[in-house]
Amino acid sequence: MSIIMLYFSHKKVKFLKDTRMRGMDMLNKGSKFYKGMCDGFPIALGYLAVSFTLGIAARKAGLTPFQAMIASMLNNTSAGEFAAFSLIGAGVSYLEIAVTTLILNMRYVLMSCALSQKADKDMPMVHRFAISHYITDEIFGLSVMSGDRLDIKYVYGIIALAGPAWTLGTYLGALSGGIMPPSILSAMNVALYGMFIAVIVPPAKKDKTIALIIAVSMVSSLLFSVLPGLKNISSGMTIIILTVVISLAAAVLFPVESRKKEVVSCEA
Repeated sequence: MSIIMLYFSHKKVKFLKDTRMRGMDMLNKGSKFYKGMCDGFPIALGYLAVSFTLGIAARKAGLTPFQAMIASMLNNTSAGEFAAFSLIGAGVSYLEIAVTTLILNMRYVLMSCALSQKADKDMPMVHRFAISHYITDEIFGLSVMSGDRLDIKYVYGIIALAGPAWTLGTYLGALSGGIMPPSILSAMNVALYGMFIAVIVPPAKKDKTIALIIAVSMVSSLLFSVLPGLKNISSGMTIIILTVVISLAAAVLFPVESRKKEVVSCEA
């Protein structure tokens, strides 16, 4: 019996030693994981600030800090979460919330497909699921530009800071939403509008087509809120209708492929 216990104790010490060595290798300044953490640090700071405002929105919708934290842990997207919290606060059906979130997050399917082309064919499925869960605009941008092949350690380095920061910020925002006075909460809600302005203004300045689509979206949303008949449609269904219709119209009228060809021909 003592021999068996000694054998398993030796195995346990060896496992802990190997695990410690792998951890030290990952945190080595020359490792891909460390580089990913360095590149992901600014993203984590931005996520902490943005998700804080989302936590306030979750609190206004009636969610507890724990529920808001779980929501951010399972849904790593600012637009999707903000829409979901707004719809929850409006008391719409679960189906409308699910469809709205699905449409708003549909772009991440395309990002996942793009990254899958850079991944090794023998990459375990568990890593594919883990990375795809944490794909955001910023993490995708860093991952797709990291090299010819997708490095798992580099992506996990980004996620190691950005993922917890997003969840923690939401929790702290929801927690503060129950403590701060209404006047401060009202002022901080402006940060949500600032967040969306920061998202849409830079690409609109670079591309007139995007600016036109944004303007059409704003006018259409206004019409749905004031015109008889249209204003009776729920906010969730309004988002679904406008997203699908305007996206399809933009894809037909301003196809990306043809615009790329025009740029190539001009350079030639």
